Amino acid sequence: MNGSNDPETGSSRPISMSELYQQIIAHAERATEPYDVEAGLAQLTGRLSTKPRQAATTRKPTMASRSRCRPAPASPISNQAEINQSSAATPDQEGTPGSPIRRPVSALRPGDHAWLVFSGEEERAHVVGDFVYDGLATDDKVVYVTDAAPERLPGVRPRPGIDLRAHTGTGQLRVISHARACLNGWGRFDPDRMLKTLEREVSEAFDQGFRAVRLTTDFSWVLNEPGPRGMTKLRDCQRRISETVTPSATAMAVCQVDRNACPPEDLLTLQDAPGVLVEANPEFDDGILRIVRTFEPHGLRVEGELDAARHAVFAEKLSLVIEQSRRIHLDFSGLGFIDLGGLSLLAHHATELSADETLLLDNLPPDVINVIEMVGWHRLPGLARGRPRHQDAQLWDTG
Repeated sequence: MNGSNDPETGSSRPISMSELYQQIIAHAERATEPYDVEAGLAQLTGRLSTKPRQAATTRKPTMASRSRCRPAPASPISNQAEINQSSAATPDQEGTPGSPIRRPVSALRPGDHAWLVFSGEEERAHVVGDFVYDGLATDDKVVYVTDAAPERLPGVRPRPGIDLRAHTGTGQLRVISHARACLNGWGRFDPDRMLKTLEREVSEAFDQGFRAVRLTTDFSWVLNEPGPRGMTKLRDCQRRISETVTPSATAMAVCQVDRNACPPEDLLTLQDAPGVLVEANPEFDDGILRIVRTFEPHGLRVEGELDAARHAVFAEKLSLVIEQSRRIHLDFSGLGFIDLGGLSLLAHHATELSADETLLLDNLPPDVINVIEMVGWHRLPGLARGRPRHQDAQLWDTG
């Protein structure tokens, strides 16, 4: 940190945190409307060190290194101007009491029964597409229950050099119609028949020499049955799929449901169903920082530690999602650390947005809110507070 001259000795001394607070507050109070962003940035970069919290770059963390994402509570700004959150989630999101397990699609393994509640075709393509193509690339048998043709599988967009119909000829890709897989004689969904289809495909795959079996289908249409019967059948089917898949050493399943076809109360019911929640693979993950694309709402989820060594990659991923939507949500619920350079980066992006574009900051820890407000960045027209971390948290929004 920069210092100031001691009036008695004339020597340089460190600026105390209380003095630093007063300087920042005084700077913000002197600012005129609209707030001078460049002056605010100069105040921070001139007086605060934005040295990276650690020297790690691209290494997978040990359990000890992951624990640094959850530091003990600290003062609003540490001596290195680092902002730490006391309860950040670990990147894999496993083992958190009371919350479902989230897992990227590439991390699914035999024994996993996964749910995908998708908000649109873009999200489904990021998950189901990778699930299918990863299976074909690793000599897994892929079973898709759908009435679509192999080259038009829902969520499976064409990729150069891969002929899906050719894979059906070898038996590695099995496309089974609803009538053959899970409908009874009256054309209604039959959970018993779906389970028998799954068991048959798993048994045959072992004899055919495949390493594992990947099953996926969209169950949204089941909810169209009148009254509560559709949800009752779906829950029963999912329970039995989980009982079949979870102890298996060869089977994994992704059960799809369209969020827009499911009432909110049914979504809560499905969240309590057995299994894990599958999501798109991270846009970036070096074991220290993880950036995950989100689709409802559109934006990014940032987990782990955002330090100076990772500003460039964060800026790159942020620019990509800004090109695709007017309102970008940044979810910081899993953020364990951010330096002031990272906050400056957000402010710079906000100033470059057009009048109808906004960065919404969701689940901000209180320490970050304090800094943003002290330097006046909450007055930027392109920056807004999104979902609060706590119900009693102070809200600020640019309107």
